[in-house]
Amino acid sequence: MDLSYSMNDDLQNVKSLGKDLLKALRQITKQSRIGFGSFVDKVVLPYTSTNPKRVQKPCPDNERFCQPAFGYKHVLSMTDNEILFNKRVSEQAISGNLDVPEGGLDAIMQAAVCGDKIGWGNSTRLLVFTTDAGFHMAGDGKLAAILEPNDGRCHLDAKMLYSKSSEMDYPSVGQVMQKLVENNIQPIFAVTKDVEPVYRRLKDIIPKSEVGVLTSDSSNVISLIQNAYRNLSSNVIVTHDDLPDHVTVMYTSNCPNGDLPSIRGTCDNVGIGKEVEFNVTVTAHKCLNEQSFLIGPLGFREKIRVNLTTRCECECDDRKDSNHQHCNSQGQVSCGTCSCNKGFVGQKCECKIGDKSEAELRQACMPVNGSMCSGQGECVCGVCHCSPGEDGRSIYGRFCECDDRSCPLSRGQPCGGQGRCSCGTCNCNPGYEGDACDCRKSDNRCRTGNKVCYGRGNCVCDVCNCTVGYTRPFCETCPGCPALCERVASCVECHMDERKGNCLVCQGVTYREEPDLKEQRLCKRRGTDGCQMIYSTKQLQGVEQYEVIFRNKECPEPPDLRLIIGGTFSGVALIGILLLLALKAFIHMRDLKEFRRFENEQKKSKWSKADNPLFKTATTTVQNPNFGGD
Repeated sequence: MDLSYSMNDDLQNVKSLGKDLLKALRQITKQSRIGFGSFVDKVVLPYTSTNPKRVQKPCPDNERFCQPAFGYKHVLSMTDNEILFNKRVSEQAISGNLDVPEGGLDAIMQAAVCGDKIGWGNSTRLLVFTTDAGFHMAGDGKLAAILEPNDGRCHLDAKMLYSKSSEMDYPSVGQVMQKLVENNIQPIFAVTKDVEPVYRRLKDIIPKSEVGVLTSDSSNVISLIQNAYRNLSSNVIVTHDDLPDHVTVMYTSNCPNGDLPSIRGTCDNVGIGKEVEFNVTVTAHKCLNEQSFLIGPLGFREKIRVNLTTRCECECDDRKDSNHQHCNSQGQVSCGTCSCNKGFVGQKCECKIGDKSEAELRQACMPVNGSMCSGQGECVCGVCHCSPGEDGRSIYGRFCECDDRSCPLSRGQPCGGQGRCSCGTCNCNPGYEGDACDCRKSDNRCRTGNKVCYGRGNCVCDVCNCTVGYTRPFCETCPGCPALCERVASCVECHMDERKGNCLVCQGVTYREEPDLKEQRLCKRRGTDGCQMIYSTKQLQGVEQYEVIFRNKECPEPPDLRLIIGGTFSGVALIGILLLLALKAFIHMRDLKEFRRFENEQKKSKWSKADNPLFKTATTTVQNPNFGGD
C-alpha cells in the first residue's frame, strides 16, 4: 500500500479490512493467507525532503500521527490470523514525500524476490498494489545522482526496510515483469480513477495482471480483489521457460480464436470445471545435444519438463533410382535429399536452369543490398518461397520482406485490431485512422467554421497534419513563408501586363479590380517596367490560393527627348568653354610667374664701374675745331 499523505483516508479503511478480506477469499478457496507491506519513495532529493526535521515528520504540521519517510517496508508476513493483520496494520501511520510519482516499482520488486521473508506459499500468489499516483521507473534515479542500476535482488534488512533504496535506481517495467513471472505472482492494481489509464498500459505489458478502480477512500477494495481474482483465474495463459537456443515453441488451442499459432497459448473466460486443450509444436532449427525446458500455465507453480533430443545422423535407405519421382524424375534421392541431374536445381529438382545460370536465378531472389529472400524464405527457380514466421506471423512479398505484424502497435495489437497490416502499413477499417488505426475518424477539432485545416493539411486523429511551413492547430499561418505582398507580386505584374493572359505559375490567384481602392494597408511594389503596382491581397483556403484586389498602375511620364538632346549639347559646349577658360588661366598664370621672376633677377644685377685693365687710351687726340664744347 502507498502510504504517502494523499492516501490518509484510504489507510483508515484498510486498517479494519483483515477479517472481511479473509472471509471473502475463503469463499473462493479453502486456504488463504494475507500479508502487508507499504511504500512511499526514496529518501533523497528531489523525491523527499532531506531536511532532518522533515525526514522525521514529512506530513503537514497538523497531522498528529506521521511516521518518518521511507522507501519500502515489509510490515507483516503471510498469515491467516485476521486479528494479527488488523493489529499490525492499525499500527501503521501515514508518511509523505515531495513529488507526485511514488516508488511503487521498488516495492513490487522487493515483494516479488524476497519470498522467504514475505512468506509466499506454493499456491496462487496475488499481489494487490494500492495507490493513487503513478510510479518512478528506471532512469529517474539520475535526478538524485543514483546511477547504479537495480539488480533485481532482495535487500530487506533486519528491520524489514529496503536497504538499497537510496543506492540503486528504480527497476524497469521489464525487470518487474520478469520477476513477477519467475515467481508466479499475479498483480492486481487497485488504483484511483485518475491514474487508471497508466496502469491499464502497465497491464498490457505484464501478463496475468488486472486493474481495478478504487473509490476515493478505498472502501471497495474487497469487492475489487474478488472481481480481479475471478478475471485472473478465468484467463489461462500457457508459456515456456528456459527455452534452448535454436528451438521455437508454438501453441494452438480449442478455445475461440485458438487455431492461430502463437508464442503463447491463451484461453479467456474459462469457467470452473471447464477443460481446454493446448497443442504444443516444438521445432529444432539445428542439431542439438539433449536439452530440456519447462511448459506451464502462468500463475501456477506446476510445470511440465520437456526433454528434447534431435537425430541428425541417420541411416539412409535410398533407392538407387536416377530419376526418382520425389525428385521430379530429374535426380536421385541421397539420404533424404535430391541430388539433381545436370541442368536441374531445387529441393525437388523442379527448376530447369535453361539459359540462366544458377547464380542468375539466385540473384533474382535478392533485393538490392539485401540477403537471399530477406533471410525469411527459400529461392526456388528465381522466386522466393516465404517461410512461416517463428511466432506464427505470415511472411510475404517478392523478397519475403513483408509480414502481417510489422505495423505500429496499439493496445498491444498491430493496427490496434482495427485494420489490416500490409507490409508495415496499416489499412484501417472504416471509421478508423492513424498510423496504428488507434483513433476514430473525426475532424471536429480540425475545423474553424466550415474549414478543415484551412485546406492546407489533412486531419488525422482529430489533429491537423499541416503542409510544410504551416503551423498547428489549424494550418492557418506560415511563419517562415515570404510576406503575402511578395508572394503574389510577380503574379500581379503578369496579370496587369497581359490582363488575364497566360500566367501559368499563378493559377491559384484570383483578381478583382477596384479603381477606388483605399490607401490603407496596401502593397506597393515597382514592376520591371518602372510602374508602381498598388494592390491588397489575402490568402484563401487551401495552398497557394490568393485573392488580389488592385487598381491601375501608376507609371511616371516619359522624358522629353528635345530637352535631353538640347541639354546634352549645351552641357558639352559648356564643359568645352570651361576647359578653354581653365587652360587660358593656366597659361596666363604661368607667364605672369615667369615675368615676375625676370623682374626680380633684373633688380638683383649690379654693373661694375672699374676700368678694364685691358683698355688703353689713344696716343693721339684729334679735336674738331668746329665742335664747341658748349
